[in-house]
Amino acid sequence: MPTIPACSQCGMENTYPDGENYVCADCGHEWPAAAAEAADDDALIVKDANGNLLHDGDAVVLIKDLKVKGGSTLKMGTKIKSIRLVSGDHEV
Repeated sequence: MPTIPACSQCGMENTYPDGENYVCADCGHEWPAAAAEAADDDALIVKDANGNLLHDGDAVVLIKDLKVKGGSTLKMGTKIKSIRLVSGDHEV
């Protein structure tokens, strides 16, 4: 059984299928089911330690030491600017 996505407008999970659309019972938002399935395939979702979404070009602060292969260790509290997100084993 396919999972029904959360509402794209309010984020609540109280949604149900209605013909060719999904409907949110909380806010009344309707969106096509085909668009929801296509968005799931293309989206790369990366979150930080607090659950905030990260995007290309964001600045982050390290919360623990990070060992760099072939280089020195990046210390906790170091600010990294203009991150680039890629798909694979490590997103950043």
